Amino acid sequence: MHGSVLQPHPTLDRQGIDPVLTTPAVRLLDARELSAVLELLARDPVANAFVTARVLDSRLDPRRLGGEMWGWYHRGELAALCFAGANLVPVGAGPAALRAFAERALAQGRRCSSIVGPAEQVGGLWEHLERSWGPPRLVRRTQPLMVVDSPPPGVAADPRVRRVRRSEMDLVMPACVAMFTEEVGVSPLSAVDGGLAYQSRVAETVGEGRCFARVEDGRVVFKAEIGAVTPSACQLQGVWTAPDRRGRGLATAGLAQVIRHALDEAAPLVSLYVNDFNEPALATYRRLGFREVGALRSIMF
Repeated sequence: MHGSVLQPHPTLDRQGIDPVLTTPAVRLLDARELSAVLELLARDPVANAFVTARVLDSRLDPRRLGGEMWGWYHRGELAALCFAGANLVPVGAGPAALRAFAERALAQGRRCSSIVGPAEQVGGLWEHLERSWGPPRLVRRTQPLMVVDSPPPGVAADPRVRRVRRSEMDLVMPACVAMFTEEVGVSPLSAVDGGLAYQSRVAETVGEGRCFARVEDGRVVFKAEIGAVTPSACQLQGVWTAPDRRGRGLATAGLAQVIRHALDEAAPLVSLYVNDFNEPALATYRRLGFREVGALRSIMF
């Protein structure tokens, strides 16, 4: 048996133990399971883009993965996954797998800052964790997952939206911090490490040429990033317009430019997710040709 094994919990005798193998159904995965993991992730390449990108980048090397990959087996076959890092992300998990993943999470204690993923799976996982981990700081119950596969027709792209250069970290960081704070409710600079991990992630995105911005008079007034990238799909993130410039079409034209870059350079599908109560953002994305293909949920601590 590969990796470490979760010892069975009394409440999991029926759902946490495979009746055929009579062994614990949750395993810590490594590179030996890479092909099986990728095959499972490919069943929903858009919803699984974040986890797929992590797996492709790391090849399931735990030193590069940024967390653990748990696998749930049924009758000897890998049937569900859960990425356990800064985010806890279930993949392809039904009730039995969610229960087993929750048992493992409870056994090792909360290490994540959020639970994110397909709404139904996150909801099922949270049912088992809420008593011990709740109450959460913030819940985004329904976040439409949207995709576009062609440049938006009839929308002029903003030629002033350009790639942020490595030397411009000081220029783009205030906009990144403002976006994060507005969306999550706390500043990333208030983290225990003073925001070093967050700044490192921004620097990585900028360094890979995936951060785009419109700069006016020495400040960023619009920005967006191409986040997770896989051969099938990429995910936009960090979309933000300066408060004093909202309502003037900067986001629509700016995103039209970023979408073109994403389709040309990253993947044949461009995705994003948005809070269902953010009507202005939803209207902008629909104007750009995005269509809904699912819903995510985020539970933040």
